[in-house]
Amino acid sequence: MSYKSGFIAIIGRPNVGKSTLMNALLKEKIAIMSDKPNTTRNNIAGILTQDDAQFVFVDTPGIHKPQQQLGRVLNKNAYMAMEDCDCITWIVDANQSFGKGDAFILDRLDSMQKKIILILNKIDLLSKEELMNVLISWNQKASFHAIIPISAKEQDNLQELLNVIKDILPEGTPLYPEEMKSDHGEDFQITEIIREKILFNTKEEIPHSVAVLLENKDNRDNHLYLEAVIVVDRNSQKGILIGKQGSMIKKIRLSAQKELKDKFKCPVTLDLYVRVEKNWRNKDLKIKEFGLDEFNDD
Repeated sequence: MSYKSGFIAIIGRPNVGKSTLMNALLKEKIAIMSDKPNTTRNNIAGILTQDDAQFVFVDTPGIHKPQQQLGRVLNKNAYMAMEDCDCITWIVDANQSFGKGDAFILDRLDSMQKKIILILNKIDLLSKEELMNVLISWNQKASFHAIIPISAKEQDNLQELLNVIKDILPEGTPLYPEEMKSDHGEDFQITEIIREKILFNTKEEIPHSVAVLLENKDNRDNHLYLEAVIVVDRNSQKGILIGKQGSMIKKIRLSAQKELKDKFKCPVTLDLYVRVEKNWRNKDLKIKEFGLDEFNDD
């Protein structure tokens, strides 16, 4: 029996369920999720190891029309994942009609010599007749290797998706140790959990303008002590994040602390601070310093 392994890029517009899909495939929370566009900023590998194959899924930032330099960098991260993978899975919301963003991605894919699997997500919200119409419509857009309808949320038809991907993957040895689930370490996961709680609790411009930096991590007597800084790009955002009498920052801190305690299975004390770095999303140096440019050009 031959062994197969390879990289699978998960691409798509913001908010179509890329991170939900990867977490469902791995049956573990590897990437944070929210209903805010551009929740995913880094390319995050989720590693699924089976007896005869190793799938390295790469969750990418949503491809979008950028408003700041950060947006351009996030698009670049997604494009690089597309270039470096063995196959591309393009996930779309089956409930949304084909739009300019889809046309933009399709145009990009046309120039690539890769096998493309189109994934129609959120089919749990469609009737059989509606799904059939969506399948016909997408089938006329391009020549895909396969079109797979799924529900990432309901974990429906994921085995079929894995079977189709496995057929495409090249023969080879495992790319990562069997016990490894992600290529991003503990510190990254801590900052992402904190950022997820900010996304969940705040509105409007706040989610897009924050970066989270881990300043200190200390494990004493099986008790994890963490200090993190939340960076925003305007003074007004600092006030919103702290909230009246510190109510917002407390809510974020306690919900992050609870998830981190569950994750690391030990008591966690988390301290959060807020810092203003004016207009950081338009500064290449800051974007790189905050670890958001996956592919530095220098």
